[in-house]
Amino acid sequence: MMKLSLGPILWFWSRQTVFGFYAQAAEWPVDTIYLGETVCSRRRELKPADWFALARDLKACGKEVVLSTQTLIESEADLRGLRRLCEQNDFLVEANDQSALQLVCQQGIPFVTGPSMNTYNTATLKLLAEKGLKRWCLPVELCRDTLLRMIGELEQDGVDLPAEVFAWGFLPLAWSSRCFTARHYNLPKDNCEFRCLQHPDGLELRSRESRELFRINGTSTLSGSRYDLMRQLPEMAEMGVKTVRLSPEYQGMEEVVRRFDQVRGGERPSADPLALVEAPPCNGYWYGRPGMDLVPGSGL
Repeated sequence: MMKLSLGPILWFWSRQTVFGFYAQAAEWPVDTIYLGETVCSRRRELKPADWFALARDLKACGKEVVLSTQTLIESEADLRGLRRLCEQNDFLVEANDQSALQLVCQQGIPFVTGPSMNTYNTATLKLLAEKGLKRWCLPVELCRDTLLRMIGELEQDGVDLPAEVFAWGFLPLAWSSRCFTARHYNLPKDNCEFRCLQHPDGLELRSRESRELFRINGTSTLSGSRYDLMRQLPEMAEMGVKTVRLSPEYQGMEEVVRRFDQVRGGERPSADPLALVEAPPCNGYWYGRPGMDLVPGSGL
C-alpha cells in the first residue's frame, strides 16, 4: 500500500504546540514523519536536543523518522547545525539544499531529497543514488507526465529509487534572505520579535482583486491556494508513487490524515473538499498548468 508521510512543520509554532502536535501524530496512520526547522534559523523554540528527543520517541512508536535540513543556509551557525544533523547515524536526513547534499555525500550516510531540491531528471537521480539517495520527493512545480517519465526511466535502468509526491498543503515556492513577515511589520530581520508566531498558518498576501496569491511565512513564500491531490491517489499508485506527503497545518490535520488514509485504502472520498484554513484548493501543477489552477472533476 502507498505510504503516507507527514512533512516538516513549515510554520513557526510554540514549543508546546509542536510537542502536542507530534504526540497526536504518533497515533495517526502515517508511516514517515519529517522533523526539523527548514525555514528560519531564528526559530529556536525547539533546540536540537528537542528534535532528537522527538525523533527517538516517534521511532519508538513505529514511525520512520527523517531529520529535515534548513532550506537556505546563510551563516556559519547554520552550517554548524547542519553538520550536527549530518554527522549522526540514527536517522535518515532530508537534504533540502546543496550544502546538505554535499555534507551527506561526504559523510557517506543514506539520505532523501526534499521538494526544494532541483531533481529534474533521471541523470541527477541516478548520480545521487550512487551517493546514497534512498528516496526523492518530486519538486512541487513538476507535473504527472514528467513524474511518469522519470519513474519509467529509472525502472528501465534498473534503479530502485522510490518517488514521493507533495500531495497536501500550501506549496513552498521560494526562500529569501529577507524576512517578509518582519518587513510587513516594519521590523528588521534580526529584531523581528518573532511575529511569525502570530500567524501559525502564514500571512495572507492578496492581489488588488482580493485573490489570495501567496502566504508569507518569514523568509519563505508559499502558495495562496492549498494543493490537494487526495483524489489523484489511485492514479499515483498506478504510476508507481510510493509515498505521498501531507504538509502540517495548525488545525485539523488528524482529519486530513484520516481522509488520505481512507482513499489509499480504496475508499471514495466524500464530495465536500477538506477546508481547514480558509483558502481555495488547487492542483494545477499536477496537470502541467499554472499551480493556482483547479482542474475540476479530476481524480475519483
